[in-house]
Amino acid sequence: MKKIIIVSNRLPVELKIENDKITFKQSVGGLTTGLSSVHPKDHNLWVGWLGIPEQEIPGSSLKDDLMDEVIRKDYIPIFLTEEEIDSYYYGYSNDIIWPLFHYFPEYAKFNSYYWSGYKKVNEKFAREILNYTDENDTVWVHDYHLMLLPAMLKTQQSHLNIGFFLHIPFPTYEVFRMLPSRVEILKGLLGTNLIGFHTSEYQQYFIESVSRLLPCEIHGNEIIYEGHKTVVEVFPMGIDADEFENEAHLQKEQEIKPQSIKAEIKEYTKHSPQVRFIISIDRLDYSKGIVNRLEAFDYFLENNPHYKEQVKLLMLAVPSRTCVPQYQLLKKDIDELVGRINSKHATVRWTPILYLFRSLPFEDLISLYTCSDVALITPVRDGMNLVAKEYVMSRSDQDGVLILSEMAGASKELKEAFIINPMNYREISNALLQALEMPKEDQAKRIKIMQDTIRNNNVKKWATNFLTQLEGIPSNNLQQESALKNRKSIIEHYEKAEKRLILLDYDGTLVGFQDNPEMLAPDKELTKLIRTLAGNSKNDLYLISGRKKENLEAWFADLPIGLIAEHGSFIRQSNKDWKSEFYGKSHWKKKIQKLLESYTEKIPDSFIEEKTHVLAWHYRKVPGEIGVRGAREIVQMLRTRTMDLGIQVLNGNKVIEVTAASINKGNAVRNLMRQKDYDFILAIGDDTTDEFMFRQLPSQAISIKVGTAESAAKYRLKDFKQVRFFLYALSEKETIVKRIFDIGNENKKQII
Repeated sequence: MKKIIIVSNRLPVELKIENDKITFKQSVGGLTTGLSSVHPKDHNLWVGWLGIPEQEIPGSSLKDDLMDEVIRKDYIPIFLTEEEIDSYYYGYSNDIIWPLFHYFPEYAKFNSYYWSGYKKVNEKFAREILNYTDENDTVWVHDYHLMLLPAMLKTQQSHLNIGFFLHIPFPTYEVFRMLPSRVEILKGLLGTNLIGFHTSEYQQYFIESVSRLLPCEIHGNEIIYEGHKTVVEVFPMGIDADEFENEAHLQKEQEIKPQSIKAEIKEYTKHSPQVRFIISIDRLDYSKGIVNRLEAFDYFLENNPHYKEQVKLLMLAVPSRTCVPQYQLLKKDIDELVGRINSKHATVRWTPILYLFRSLPFEDLISLYTCSDVALITPVRDGMNLVAKEYVMSRSDQDGVLILSEMAGASKELKEAFIINPMNYREISNALLQALEMPKEDQAKRIKIMQDTIRNNNVKKWATNFLTQLEGIPSNNLQQESALKNRKSIIEHYEKAEKRLILLDYDGTLVGFQDNPEMLAPDKELTKLIRTLAGNSKNDLYLISGRKKENLEAWFADLPIGLIAEHGSFIRQSNKDWKSEFYGKSHWKKKIQKLLESYTEKIPDSFIEEKTHVLAWHYRKVPGEIGVRGAREIVQMLRTRTMDLGIQVLNGNKVIEVTAASINKGNAVRNLMRQKDYDFILAIGDDTTDEFMFRQLPSQAISIKVGTAESAAKYRLKDFKQVRFFLYALSEKETIVKRIFDIGNENKKQII
């Protein structure tokens, strides 16, 4: 039976061991609530750390009891030592990834010890998970602690359907590139079938980083890397809207409990009925903008003295990482700043800030939300920020105003809030003034729209949407089988044939790519391979390339093969002169060249290559998204001119080529096939220009796509190394392939 395995750093339980007894308490939070509809049911599992060092579990019998207890609840615990917690959790996750992804690189402590611990713990998670997985199970990995895990799982079980959701921001490429292990992190994440982010900004930042750091193909929100496709999508996380709404209604009907937060607030309002409350709730963290917020509140009081004794800031800071020096300094700064503001503005009857440094139970949290006229939520960087949504859903009377930082993911959904720049204290002050003076009917309109938005995108719908899309992506998502896996049947077909036509592209097929297209002359190994194939009297071998005829002739004139240049513009039979397959005019070239030159001037490191019947705009040297964006614009502009000028636009691998509409590899191949009645045809190519060739082949032909892009070919090969191996296997006995190809020092699995 297929099952879902949820994986997070922590299990959703709080564990206590006292007097050699274990007690469990279900933890609360957005993730636990969101996945309550998924786990536990249908034997689904949740894998995570228990939150305490393994050394603190006294005795093997207690550990066995612990295992029995958690497994009964369908939890799979990961046991971590103090050293692993220090390097993986406190170190790499929270001293490197957290500050860097929240745009505080100055706080990141890059350390090889942290990195080795992070890898080790991700491997430990992978080993444990693989003990419980069956073929076609779904594994949903959560957050920045486990970014290497997807690829580790995929390597061992390729049929696993793996999803990943990042709950924090993903930074811009300029920030992400600071991470020493940036490439390894991206490779780890690209082991997934589906990656989810809170906002489209984080989605695009991730795609840009991948495009700049890895040799991959990107088609919209799909990334194809090393034969595997990963879909990158946006899933804004919600809350359990009903839970907050129901609790707010319930508290209106219940009697106020003595000594509760609500009782304290009611007592205060008896003596100061005119005071209006501003709520501020955060985990104590430098990413939350607490210091900026306090300074903005100070500025507000200075510039709006008529609001003294009229407003009060209820600031709750939940303790976080209290043993970390950076957080200790932050708390010291906040304590001092609160003290200064209170002493500066306080009167005998009133202090402007009530500062609480502690956690509150759910009921007290709702009490703070319901009694506050304004919520001031101003993180300097936040993945989503669910506090903003919790406040809105707790406003059962549909009043209140939300002031929200534009740096929080929630700002993309809650458009009716006052959206502010958290670094601009004047803007925050002005928003406070407008919020306090907003008429009730305007408050109600804004709150109602936001409540409808939150209800329609609640946390359970978030989980359902993610898993539904993940299930729709096939785990083995490239349809064509490897030509290497099918080489036995292909070789049998080849050996029985008497008249064979072999068509090979050059760049990206027989050789790798270089920044300079004039480079890449064939090496000795390739020359030997071509000579071996062409030396068989049953074979007609053609190199069919977009290259200039001068390049091909310089490199291959002395070999007994045919050459086809410029995508079919010119053909040279073995040991004969070149003939042109195109008799039209190239009157369009001057007009198109001006357009391409304008982009070459704008985009550094791009360049134009002119051939007889082709103009090519290369952007191999251009950094990721800049080149892709320029190419996209060029293609859009050129396609409006194709009919008038009789041209076609070929969108190749880091190159845009323009040629006459009648020139393509398909036409050249069709003419070749008329010359003989071939009983074996093989065509291999990597580019979009090779698709013309594939589509002209008869159904019994062997067509092979190099790379991972969509193709009409029957089979695939990973790269030019696999192409060479395959061709040697075709032309030589399998027993001597290794000697000829000289792969003795390589891992054969990487090739095959």
